[in-house]
Amino acid sequence: MSSSDQQAAPSRLAVPELLIGIGLLACAGAVAWQTLAIPVSPLYSKVGPTVFPYLTMIGLVVLSLLLILAALRGGWQPEEEKETPTDWKAMGFVVIGLIANLLLIQPLGFTAASVIMFVLVCYGFGSKRTLRDAVLGLILALAAYFGFARALGVNIGAGFIETQLNTVIDAFITMLRG
Repeated sequence: MSSSDQQAAPSRLAVPELLIGIGLLACAGAVAWQTLAIPVSPLYSKVGPTVFPYLTMIGLVVLSLLLILAALRGGWQPEEEKETPTDWKAMGFVVIGLIANLLLIQPLGFTAASVIMFVLVCYGFGSKRTLRDAVLGLILALAAYFGFARALGVNIGAGFIETQLNTVIDAFITMLRG
């Protein structure tokens, strides 16, 4: 059969994919808006505090435009996957995990809020091993926290866990120095 005999299926607009692309474009706009509010001292030569936010914004713009283009061409999912119903319960657990992180980071600290979010998101993706998920979430959250707090000097929300661990680490460092 020749290629002229095969009729290409008319492409349809993939609305969910289009909404994701537009949402990412809005996020890029928010990043640009907030980055413009960062005070920049003339002492910075080339790399200042706005370089990485602008790189993030450019990445978001590129990804959002690619997603919008894919949506205009019919989306990126194969036809059989487009007919799969949305698992709203799983989506709910992921959203609850993200909201819990936002609400709990201030009173509990970054680590505890991140562990709760990690466990809820894992459950939303079908995991039934809550203890394993909590331990893995704790390891990842502590690595992220101490990477930012100790290595970069950026406070991302110290709570009880972080305060206690900082006390132990400071005592250990003091002991090593004599």
